Amino acid sequence: MPGSELPGSLPWDKASHFIGYAGLAGLLGLAGVRLPWALLISVWFGAAIEFTQIPVPGRLGGDLQDILANTLGAACAVAGLKALRHLRVRRAAQG
Repeated sequence: MPGSELPGSLPWDKASHFIGYAGLAGLLGLAGVRLPWALLISVWFGAAIEFTQIPVPGRLGGDLQDILANTLGAACAVAGLKALRHLRVRRAAQG
């Protein structure tokens, strides 16, 4: 669909970015990638995707709000995994 036929603002767009990059960072973390690296890889990938869209006709690339949503999603997933790992270690020490 050409970009001119798309609505100006999709209400679920930023939520999709947040959820998608939370999933990416979370899966990287669960796969054994260290959490800081999982965050860095996810943020870099999201920014790279946004900037590669700039020269594509009919696409709006380089959207800083999309990059922010990607980063926040990845950061929330990494923070959640870190908290779960901390709880697991604490329970193991108690039990």
